[in-house]
Parts: sequence; C-alpha cells; structure tokens
Amino acid sequence: SRALISERLRDGSEMLVLTDCCDSIRRTQDVLRSNEQDTMMLSLPRKSDRCGKALYKEELIRVTEYLEKQTGKPFDPEAFRLSFHPAEQIEGPYIAVMGARLGEKLMDDIRKLSPLPVRNNTCTAGHRLAIPSRGSKDQLLDWYASELLSQTACMRMADITSRRALTEDPNLRGVVYNTVKFCDFYGFEYGELRESLQVPLLKIETDYTPQSEAQIRTRLQAFFEGMTKPTKEFQGGMQSTVQGYAAGIDSGSTSTNAVILDEKKRIVTFCTIPTGVSVSESAHKALDVALKKAGLDRMHIRRIVTTGYGRMRIAFRERDVTEITCHAKGAHFLDSSVRTVIDIGGQDSKVIRLDENGTVRDFVMNDKCAAGSGRFLEMMAQSLGITLEEMSVMGFEAEEDIVISSMCSVFAQSEVVSLIASGKRLQDIVHGINCSVAAKVTTLAGRSGLQREWMMTGGVARNRGVVAAIEERLQGKLLIPEEPEICGALGAALVALESGTDG
Repeated sequence: SRALISERLRDGSEMLVLTDCCDSIRRTQDVLRSNEQDTMMLSLPRKSDRCGKALYKEELIRVTEYLEKQTGKPFDPEAFRLSFHPAEQIEGPYIAVMGARLGEKLMDDIRKLSPLPVRNNTCTAGHRLAIPSRGSKDQLLDWYASELLSQTACMRMADITSRRALTEDPNLRGVVYNTVKFCDFYGFEYGELRESLQVPLLKIETDYTPQSEAQIRTRLQAFFEGMTKPTKEFQGGMQSTVQGYAAGIDSGSTSTNAVILDEKKRIVTFCTIPTGVSVSESAHKALDVALKKAGLDRMHIRRIVTTGYGRMRIAFRERDVTEITCHAKGAHFLDSSVRTVIDIGGQDSKVIRLDENGTVRDFVMNDKCAAGSGRFLEMMAQSLGITLEEMSVMGFEAEEDIVISSMCSVFAQSEVVSLIASGKRLQDIVHGINCSVAAKVTTLAGRSGLQREWMMTGGVARNRGVVAAIEERLQGKLLIPEEPEICGALGAALVALESGTDG
C-alpha cells in the first residue's frame, strides 16, 4: 500500500481501479482521494454462491460503466471476448507457485531456475478460463463473474476447501509459497502446508520492490539445487570423473576463499584473501595464490565452481552453486555426523539442516539485517576500539550480564556507545554482544528444526566468545572445522569434482 501510494503521488495521471481485498487497500483509497487521485473500488464477494455471482456481475457492470464515462469509449463485447487466450497446459511433473501474486520478474526468475515446468497457482494468475462465446455486454459479464468465482478459491473467500486440489495433484513435485509482508491471509495456509505437505516447500516473502532480489534468488537456487537429480555419469555410486584438479571459489562479502582438490578429494591447497572492490579480481587473485602455494598453474585445473554472494559475477567459472548447498556439502565431507550447519558470514547468517547423506532438507537465512553477522561484530569492535582477536576472548572475563536488546545493528551500535559512556566494563559489553549474536542465531536455528550434531562454519567460528555463547544456549558442543572459513569453497570444489558442468 505504501509503495502504491508513493507511485501514484509521483505519477497519477491515469484512473486506478482497486479491489477491497483488505483494510489497507481501503485506507489507500482514502489517502489517494484526499490527494485528488481518480480511483474507484471494486467490491469482491466472499462467497461463490448465486448471490455472490450476482453481486460480482453488478460490480463488473459498474466498473465498465464508470470506465465508459471516464474514457468516452464504449464497451466492445468482441474485443473483450478476443482478449482471452487458452491457458498453458503443463503435462507431467511440475513446480507450483502458490500464495499471493508475484511480480513478473520474480516469476521469470523462478521459471529460469526451476528444473521442472512451473505452474502459477497464485491468487491472481491461476485462472484457466475458456474463450467465451459471443454475446452482449450483459451476457459476457455474467459469464465472466461466474467463471472467476468458479475458480479455486483465494484465501479471503469464506469457503477455501477447493484449495486442497492445488496440493493433491500427483504430478506436484514442489511448492514455492509467496507471502506479502504484513499480510496474514496466506501465512495461515503456509503454516498448515508446512505440517502436511509431502513435497519440498519454500517460503519467500516479498513487498514488490527489488530490495531483496539477490537474497530471494539465493533461496530459490538453493531450493531447486536440492531437487535436481544427479546426472547419469554420477549415478550408480561413481564418485568422481575429473582427472586432475578441481577448484572451488567462495566469493563472500568480506573474504574470498579458494580450495583446490585432487581427484581423490584430498585438499591440495587453500587460500583466504579479503574481497576487494572487484569480485572478479578477488576471485582471480585467490585462485592464483592457491595455485602458487601448490606449485600448480591454471592448466592443471579441470573445473571451477563458484559460490557465495558474488558467485555469478566470476566469468571464468564453469558453474555457480549457492552457499547453502556448498556449506552443507563441505560440512558433510568434514564430518558425516553433522545434521545442522550454522554459518555466520560477513552479511548474513544461515542455518542448514542435512540428512544422513548430506542433502539439504531445510534452511533459513537472516538476510535482511546485518545484526548477528560478521559485519555486526566488526562494527562493535570498532565502537569499542579493540581488534576482533581481542574481542574473541575478552568476554570470558565478564562479571556482569549486560543485555544488548536492539535487534537492529545500527541501534545496537548506539546502545553499545551508551554503555561505554555509562562506564560499563569492556569485558561485560563484549559478553553482552556475544550473547546477542548467539540469541539471534539460535532463534533462527530453532525455525529450521535444529538437530545434532551441530557444526559452525564461516569466519565468526574463530570467535571463541561467540562460539561459547551459542553452545551455552544450545546446551551442547559445536563442531568447529580447523579452517572454518573455507567450508563453502570446499563444498564448491566437491561439486566441481563430482557433478560435472551439466548438473
């Protein structure tokens, strides 16, 4: 509603027809009318019975008459009839997109990333209408009202039992479920599906702005990677066909990591460097440093797979894979008993649940705020005037329990500055910061169905204070790799070694 109001106040030259789907849209009309915007409201029935269809037909007639008056153009029955096209038919297995309507760009991204055909079953795109026969305006609108209300009910209807058919199709292989921020209608259905659905389910949340496009794309890619079948050459127990070396590069927000494996999955060398202003240059440099350490050159590398937030901007890659899949694969390789991976990166945190084969079964990401991330800890260290190394151990000397209550990293920094000004000991403040990070991460972890054994990856795993705070909340020990930063790059190298470039 806020985005709609902003856009209309910027350019409101054309008439706007709204639907009374919720109170926020009604308030939107109030605001727009107070600013002399030309709007009208289409009242939608909550029932699909005979009275509902009659009401809806009258509303459609009212809209067309209003448009005729405003535009000076009469309703054209033949043009209306010819505007309908046969619905696209999908045969065989498919992925369904459900929930609230999606923007066209996001829908295109889902279709490009999905390994299967995609059916749009969202509330405004699931209509499969026949082309109507000829008739008068009254006849066509009567047909239209009846057809629309005969479709699968949306979540705002009084009777939504017809929605069960959307998830009972034997060809359904997975569901991407879209919800809108602050809208409850579809959140209720998602909660039910999460408990009952027998196929993979991914929830995404949008507000029709490009703000979270990269994070949503990562979620989608990771979801579909878990559904992709292995290629024929790797079925039947074969583990590797690469002769020579394979490299994995993890392009993170703060560091770029490279790992080189030989054909027996042995780590030949690895490298960690800061990510500079150019993702591609940092990737080139990390790989070159790793090669130099091993006494190799580029001609020895048979395949390169990239991961991390900059994975798609590295031109010399053969393939890119999400950090969700790569951290899971790397952690399972290091310790096959791991069932939950906690990765705290520079800008986000991830909790990944695995099965006994190391396959991703569920994951959650904290990708909308830096709080609880490596960047958050860097900001806190700068505010306290200490290094990250000092911060790692200083909290063990705490004498007072200090609660950092702010959920926002910016506000938390202000809170820390206030604590310093009030004379609190640095050791106590650091302990409070560690506990704040642990609280955020374990809350996130709880949503993914946390299961032992736990492994922590990423650079923050070197912060002993944060690790201890997380272990205290979990009431158990975390497995910490010897080189936690390279777990994602290790997973990428394993993908390069095992799965080829066509997976």
